[in-house]
Amino acid sequence: MTSTSLPISSARAEDFDEMGRFLNFLFHHGLEPEAHETERVIFEPQRALLVRDGPELVGTTAAFTRALGVPGGEVPAAHVSMVGVAPTHRRRGLLTALMRRQLREVHEARREPVTVLWASEGRIYPRFGYGLAAQRLQLTGDTNELRLPPPTADEGRLRLDRPADRLADLSRVYDTVRAARPGWSARDERWWRYVLLDPEAHRGGATERRVVLHEGPDGVDGYGLFRTKSDWDGTGPKCQTSVDEVVATSVAGYRAIWRMLLSIDLTRQVTFLRAAVDEPLLRLVDEPRRLNPRLVDALWVRVVDVPAAMAARRYATDVDVVIEVTDDLLPENSGRWRLQGGPKTASCVPANGPADLACDISCLGELFLGGGTLTALADAGRVRELQPGALAAADPAFIWHRTPSALEVF
Repeated sequence: MTSTSLPISSARAEDFDEMGRFLNFLFHHGLEPEAHETERVIFEPQRALLVRDGPELVGTTAAFTRALGVPGGEVPAAHVSMVGVAPTHRRRGLLTALMRRQLREVHEARREPVTVLWASEGRIYPRFGYGLAAQRLQLTGDTNELRLPPPTADEGRLRLDRPADRLADLSRVYDTVRAARPGWSARDERWWRYVLLDPEAHRGGATERRVVLHEGPDGVDGYGLFRTKSDWDGTGPKCQTSVDEVVATSVAGYRAIWRMLLSIDLTRQVTFLRAAVDEPLLRLVDEPRRLNPRLVDALWVRVVDVPAAMAARRYATDVDVVIEVTDDLLPENSGRWRLQGGPKTASCVPANGPADLACDISCLGELFLGGGTLTALADAGRVRELQPGALAAADPAFIWHRTPSALEVF
């Protein structure tokens, strides 16, 4: 029996432990009991797929049911994770079979217009129609070389606490900012527990995670999640601060939180690995080069239902364009679609007339969160202009005033 003919089945709740052992082996981790039990709570067995060769588990994929922030609102999105194939069964079509089955189920049973994931390797998921929809900056700075503007008299007050004890404040601030930030996913209590998971085995010798909260005139309006790690040499301290999230609804709160994070006693280095491409910190410090920004990928989006997805988001300027789409895995998406929209409304319906632009489905994924541009895709030969001037006319509509970003790996 070839791998491609092995049956795919839905998971059961009791399969979770075996899946955990399987995926930890594939990703070269040990099984950490506290993390495993926290992940059990968010596991949705009805959305997980398994492949077995006899009794042996050889392939998995899963999805979580969450809302994803998009330009002008949010959409239901299948958050794909737990994807893996045993090294004994690679390059036999097994991953392709799992991805096809998952996309078909999302399209027919779940009615989610998009799927979204983090890619372990960037070359894998474009084969299945995913496009790079959001990037991130990895920042590593020498705190001795970074200065922020001096504090103002009305900059508020900072407090330190345990994150789990301030969950209500964190959730409220996060939800307020998330409403305007494409790429951020909804967090209920289960997902906050997952985000704040902090087993000692995952700390790499650093302290437990802490939170600094900013209190403005109306209460807590910002927070920063961070930890520190002790390090010394013959010249003295060179401790490190590792930042997970900085979320604030006010400029004063954002500045005050970063001022503290960059000036913790005995620390000499700060890292922030999931900064937004338009992170304000780059415009605040006196020497942004010292942050050593490195651009890497974050979220990959797959448009599952073209008319539903393209009508669910909003557009920076008025747009009226016919796009010819090709989709080998979900042929329902192939064809000509007339997209009309603007800042307040949008529609996407089948078109009878000639197309203005042509692309494959992965390009719509790259454009979906407002971070990609039609012109860049055209320059790469991935979007074709069929009617002169169509590219320049449509391009400004897809860009959003907030660059998409992602704070958590799911």
